[in-house]
Amino acid sequence: MDTGFGTTRTGGNTMSQVSPPPALRRRSILKGALTGAAVLSVGALLEACGAQPSRGDRAADGGGQAAAGRDTGKEIPLLRVSLPGSLSNLYPGQESGILNYYAATVAMEGLVGVDGDGRLVPALASAVTKTDDRTHVYTLREGARFHDGSPVTVEDVLHSVTMAADSTVSPGTASYWADLESARQTGPNEVTLVSKSGSVAFEWLATAAQALWIAPKAYWESTGGKIGTAASLLTGTGPYQVTEFKPDSHLELTRNPHWWGTAPKVAKLRIDFIPDDNTRRLAWQSGETHASLNVPLTAARQWESIGGTRIVYTPDRSYAGLTFNTTVAPFDDPHVRKAVAHAVDRAAIVKEVLHGHGRVATALSTPEQFGGLWTPEQAAAKLATVPQYEYSLEKAKAELARSKVPGGFTADLSYPSSGPHLGTAALAFAAELKKIGVTLNVKELPLEQWIAEINSFPGLTFFWYFNTTGDPGEIVSWLLGPDNPAKYANPQVTDLVGRAATTGDPAARAELLLQAQQAQAADAAYAPLWWGQSALALRDTVGVTGYTSYTMVSQWPTRIHAAV
Repeated sequence: MDTGFGTTRTGGNTMSQVSPPPALRRRSILKGALTGAAVLSVGALLEACGAQPSRGDRAADGGGQAAAGRDTGKEIPLLRVSLPGSLSNLYPGQESGILNYYAATVAMEGLVGVDGDGRLVPALASAVTKTDDRTHVYTLREGARFHDGSPVTVEDVLHSVTMAADSTVSPGTASYWADLESARQTGPNEVTLVSKSGSVAFEWLATAAQALWIAPKAYWESTGGKIGTAASLLTGTGPYQVTEFKPDSHLELTRNPHWWGTAPKVAKLRIDFIPDDNTRRLAWQSGETHASLNVPLTAARQWESIGGTRIVYTPDRSYAGLTFNTTVAPFDDPHVRKAVAHAVDRAAIVKEVLHGHGRVATALSTPEQFGGLWTPEQAAAKLATVPQYEYSLEKAKAELARSKVPGGFTADLSYPSSGPHLGTAALAFAAELKKIGVTLNVKELPLEQWIAEINSFPGLTFFWYFNTTGDPGEIVSWLLGPDNPAKYANPQVTDLVGRAATTGDPAARAELLLQAQQAQAADAAYAPLWWGQSALALRDTVGVTGYTSYTMVSQWPTRIHAAV
């Protein structure tokens, strides 16, 4: 399989699939919890009925690259950015929310990176070769230097891999590296990583968007592996160097003169941590910031009404849906699951709760996960072939009548306090379920309590997941794998997912993943709801080029420019 910039030589056999580890699950959930979801009341839901999507710059063709503002070519002396959350540690290995990734990928790099379409591209490795399905050979970039000017060595890379795989140093990401069989030097400027399984997902581990951040070995040792703190700032090879970090307050960076890439237009960067949405909007109104990430979709029109503001939207590769524990009554009955699925008006939720900034999910994979193989539009068309449960109370009643509980039942559904739009959506379809004799008790829980509850596998749960890679099998290999949260077992699906994990041809693999989702849909173990979008606020003097769902984990300040 070609990674997009290296040479591929075939040979060897792959082994069984690798399911995403628990750390991935929790981290992806935390990513959702830290993306600035706004409070939306039931009253707001009612007000939103019939509302049109807010104005703003959208990603091209509903899923491609967005641009805003003509580049003047001028330098930006200082860019102030606000984030909708707070950080106490910058290193994603220690604190692995999505905002940590936003910060870390500016200062640190992996062996490979990711482009705007979700393809792997050179970073500290100028080339990569797969000698067989399990063996990845990386040639280090000649002349690459750390922020202090010291050269990057093979020893630095190997020690960084060791630190990333250490459960004490990197508890948030170490489990990813469970599939690593060996990491060794195989040439003067060459590192070879060998996977135990041959899983296609393995090649993503070496990115800063996933699980590798390369720092000098001496720095790892001098800090005892405790990097990313106010006392031990992140240091790496990225386009910006951290100069100050005050936990729960702000982060300051300056342009790295040693970076191997083209010098970015932004000279200095200050990132302010502002968890409260109202405070963040007031800071914007006062002119204190130039860019604000993850603007609450439900408040986007308020932001757009502020003079000199533009909002850029792009799909964020998130999936929201319902998970049924197929071993717990009454959800062990497929007719019950199908009744619930038919009672959810997904189109209304996208329009009224998300204000049109999202799309009805027809499958588990998001269209943007197939970058380099299919465009988002082509992928969406493919995913639409998965059997659907359209909104129909008549069909919902008919399915319930065929079930073991024809008279209805009562169930609970919780959502995290950091995702109130999930609660609003739940209240909306709880009202529909009531019409067919089903009572749904909706409750809000603190994030950690919610995570604990869903990890206990109740009968019905929300699933809110932010894909971290461009691998179309990321979410499918988990939700349809052996340890899936629905406790779903189907030999045909297991076979398809297993074959996909050991198939090197991207097109053939994608078709197998699609077939697995089609087969699962007949059993309705999951009820997809929507694929989400994110919103970026910019001053009209600031522009962005090639803004996609991958931008924020791919050295995003390098895409910012002065604009008119």
